[in-house]
Amino acid sequence: PVLLQKNGLEIALTTHGIKDKKTFRENLAKVIERGLSKRDALAALTTTPARLTGAADQIGTVEAGKLANLVVVEGDYFDPKAKIKGVWIEGRWNTLEPENLTWIDKKKEEDQEKDEEKKKEDDTKEDKPDERLARSPIEENTVLEPTAVLVRNATIWTSSKRGVLKKQDLLIADGKIKKIGRNLQQPENAHVIDAEGKHVTAGLIDAHNHSMILGSVNEGTLPSSAMVSIGDVVNSESPETHRQLAGGLTVANLLHGSANPIGGQNAIIKLRLGQGPEAMKFKAAPPGIKFALGENVKQSNWGDDKTTRFPQTRMGVPAFHENRFTAAWQYNRQWRSFREKGGAPPRRDLELETLGQIIQAKRWIHCHSYRQDEILAFIRTMEKFGVRIGTLQHVLEGYKVADEIAAHGAGGSCFADWWAYKYEVIDAIPYAGSLMRERGVVVSFNSDSSDLARRLNLEAAKAVKYGNTRQAEALNFVTINPAKQLRVDHLVGSLEVGKDGDFVIWSKHPLSTATVCLETWIEGKRYFERNEGIARAEARSKEREKLLAKVKSKAKKDKKTDKDKGSEDGRAAFFRHALEMAHGLGVINCQDCKIETE
Repeated sequence: PVLLQKNGLEIALTTHGIKDKKTFRENLAKVIERGLSKRDALAALTTTPARLTGAADQIGTVEAGKLANLVVVEGDYFDPKAKIKGVWIEGRWNTLEPENLTWIDKKKEEDQEKDEEKKKEDDTKEDKPDERLARSPIEENTVLEPTAVLVRNATIWTSSKRGVLKKQDLLIADGKIKKIGRNLQQPENAHVIDAEGKHVTAGLIDAHNHSMILGSVNEGTLPSSAMVSIGDVVNSESPETHRQLAGGLTVANLLHGSANPIGGQNAIIKLRLGQGPEAMKFKAAPPGIKFALGENVKQSNWGDDKTTRFPQTRMGVPAFHENRFTAAWQYNRQWRSFREKGGAPPRRDLELETLGQIIQAKRWIHCHSYRQDEILAFIRTMEKFGVRIGTLQHVLEGYKVADEIAAHGAGGSCFADWWAYKYEVIDAIPYAGSLMRERGVVVSFNSDSSDLARRLNLEAAKAVKYGNTRQAEALNFVTINPAKQLRVDHLVGSLEVGKDGDFVIWSKHPLSTATVCLETWIEGKRYFERNEGIARAEARSKEREKLLAKVKSKAKKDKKTDKDKGSEDGRAAFFRHALEMAHGLGVINCQDCKIETE
């Protein structure tokens, strides 16, 4: 309730679903302890449910003319120990005091009082009262939001035509870059950062990320799942958001998996830690969709029982693509005819509607691809329908057909140095990115990994080692180039006046293995600061130790009282990973659940 209320949603509280209704006020007290004000709690029990049920003109407040429905409490209603003396219902008094209720079995009441006294005695034997050890993760998210930010005396990697600027200042106000130069005037109330000896880059951008997604990334039951959207499962509670901010990442292209020739729609996000899924979405970014080629889509190595879905061969993949785009072209024509001539509207088809947007150049394809023959076949198939591909993802043999990729206008979002992990990548080489760049392809290095997304700057550095790409151009592989591929380079990807204030402060040269990310800013707001991150990790470690100690103590007591499997089930439930943390990996427990309690 606290989270819902703080996010601007109306809440109403109910006893529905509670087995023992007597525990309602105890539960309510816990909610208040966790941050819900008594005023809001009272509204959730009175005015809000009255309004939601359309009865606010009769109930919900104590006013002349309304029904005389009242609760009489001996003390504070929100104190579970305060006794409710009775209730007025439409002007009739109903006592709840035991001595005035003739229908109560006195013997039963006496037995109950004895049980309560015994329970109190047992409680006093405890070393200390039960206390709430776990902290709300919301308390950890501290975002600095100054009116202006002035970074002084930094080495600024602009990722633009201005190149690398030494001993320069960067001024950001109202979320936008205002000026870059020497000895800039400090605005009133500006947050000033002395960056002497430090380096500043644009926020890093990952053109292929699966981290902040709730559950599995593949809807692989059909060869085309164009109707599904990653935007519906953005996981704003993923711990990866903070981890990847700690590596300087500010924008991520969340992609569907590569299980089918035509996958689901993407979601481009900014890593606005602490915001909800909708607020994390990069609204200005044009929509995209995942496609795939190769072994995955023809279900190679899926198992003998996974051989019924079309296509089952490489030659079936372009045939399937051509089939669906033909259907989408016809679908678009039907709607165009309806708009021009009227009549009955065509039946809406969410899959064909999405594919039709590609033909209309309103949605960009990001296609998983490995082999040069399949890359060429896919380019030719799309050109039949006048479609320009957004990016070829991984594109491991793209160096063999770099001229054709450049001529088509597709970007190459590559692995930096992945090779030999399965047979269809046998010809992959770490020089691919540098070679394609030399032939005119806009190249980026992506992560496709929650781990690599935390150090994309070091992935970019590999282009220097493999291919002698200039350092500034190598950094572009994770800044302006992926921004171009996602069609957001007018807003992010470089440090230029008028663009979003997304930047990273590094302790040393951004491509050095010795550098660390000190601060990460998005639109003039600081979402990561290294010292705060270290303090946060230490606080979490101490919190974990206290929780484990509490669990061990409770487990010992349970052994004395629980003789059935109930205690084991409770133990497993305690350690089960929440879906927001499991990220579709099938993780339901961890080594902690095996802690010794002897």
